[in-house]
Amino acid sequence: MGELGARLAAVLRAGDLVVLTGPLGAGKTTMTRGLGAALGARGQVSSPTFVLARTHPTTAGPDLVHVDAYRLSDPVELDDLDLDWDGAIVVVEWGRGMVDGISDSLLDVEISRATGAETVPAVDDLDPDDVPDEPRRVVVTGAGPRWDGVVL
Repeated sequence: MGELGARLAAVLRAGDLVVLTGPLGAGKTTMTRGLGAALGARGQVSSPTFVLARTHPTTAGPDLVHVDAYRLSDPVELDDLDLDWDGAIVVVEWGRGMVDGISDSLLDVEISRATGAETVPAVDDLDPDDVPDEPRRVVVTGAGPRWDGVVL
């Protein structure tokens, strides 16, 4: 997932909104780490579950803003975070349904992984970022004028 994040970093620019959807342990934060590494983000890119959002200045241009909307109950709460939507690359975990109307374009990334009997034993005892490598299915969909004609 980190490699996919690094590959996406090559096409992202200031004002881009990336929405990550998937179950716990799917690789949302790992993907964001890869994106941050490719952008030269300062600081550890980790899940902002309890702080809700972290801004990472980068060496490659716009800041990376990493948001975890899991604990938010209403899109207004996301708006209250006063994020730099236009000047940064904003990645929102658990953002589906929470970012409507924020931008006329977004990159939707849906990640799924094996569940039930197909999972690695004791995977629920691990930190979601430490789940061993296992097959993922990733669907990346660009919506809006920013992504018209962009080959991903």
